[in-house]
Amino acid sequence: MSGKYMAYVGSYSYSGTAKGITVYDVDVENGRFIYRCEMEVNNSSYLTVSHDRKTLYSIADEGVVSFRILENGSITRLNSANIKGMRGCHISTDEEDRYLFVSGYHDGKATVMRLKPDGSVGRIADGVFHKGLGSVAERNFRPHVSCTRRTPDGKFIMVADLGIDQIKIYKFDDEHGGLTLVDALRCELESAPRHFFFSKDGRFIYLMYELKNVIDVFTYETGERSPKIEKIQTVSTTGEECLTQLTSACAMRMSPDEKFLFCSNAGDNTLSMYERDPDTGLLTQQFCLPVSGDYPKDIAIFPDQKHVASINHESGSISFFKIDYEQGLLIMSSRSIRVNEPNCCAIVEI
Repeated sequence: MSGKYMAYVGSYSYSGTAKGITVYDVDVENGRFIYRCEMEVNNSSYLTVSHDRKTLYSIADEGVVSFRILENGSITRLNSANIKGMRGCHISTDEEDRYLFVSGYHDGKATVMRLKPDGSVGRIADGVFHKGLGSVAERNFRPHVSCTRRTPDGKFIMVADLGIDQIKIYKFDDEHGGLTLVDALRCELESAPRHFFFSKDGRFIYLMYELKNVIDVFTYETGERSPKIEKIQTVSTTGEECLTQLTSACAMRMSPDEKFLFCSNAGDNTLSMYERDPDTGLLTQQFCLPVSGDYPKDIAIFPDQKHVASINHESGSISFFKIDYEQGLLIMSSRSIRVNEPNCCAIVEI
């Protein structure tokens, strides 16, 4: 790999030693992170990077914080913005980096924030609170918005709510940032749809369920009033030998070339890998293996696609593995490193 890469890891900062965001140099060849510095953020529960790779965004107690990514990979604070709601759990940007979408787990709110030309966060464009009841289960008896993204055609915003087991679909006003509810995907009761993303060509959606422990694959076609979405496959997030009653699907990531999809599972503390058919979008599981850590809350795929890092929240560690695609194995490539209660990791080329 000829490029230079950095890794940014968000952590809770109310206890322990982490300040919020830890900055690492990425040793791509050896599959490891090398500590550089830390940036103070109050409880960085999720991170995302703008599509132009110039700005890093973090959830924080005060709402959302933006950082300029410098030429050497360090970050400097731009601004923070209040989301007028409880603290978020997930953020994403649109392809043009004009809007930021914040998901609120605690209050069931999806918030649309404008982004300024310099990457800093602007005012709130719109926000909606979900209503309704899920089931009597502890985690999904009321709205918990867990993932919000703009569709590839730019016409709609899809919002996963693991509390009421639905994916709300909103028509999006690109000029004003407004949301108008037009449809919903109603998922199985107590399945808890947590995270989803689109393939780069916009033809497929991959949706992971926290409690049902499966990934659903959908086809996506645009429409005027609402999109046409059809389920074509369901695969387990674990292997049969891994699944326990305490298993909970945590994170899902796609390799840069989109040939492989990865999913982590808490409880049994495993990482599953699937081969993806680019024509049909279908997944074939290759392995489900332990990650040498507790509660793998996120996954970081190295740019060479030969290594992967498991972000282990409860054990306060990041473990590193080399991927043996032919044998279907994970081989530890470096010693685990310590970081207090890590939540999320973003690897960026600078």
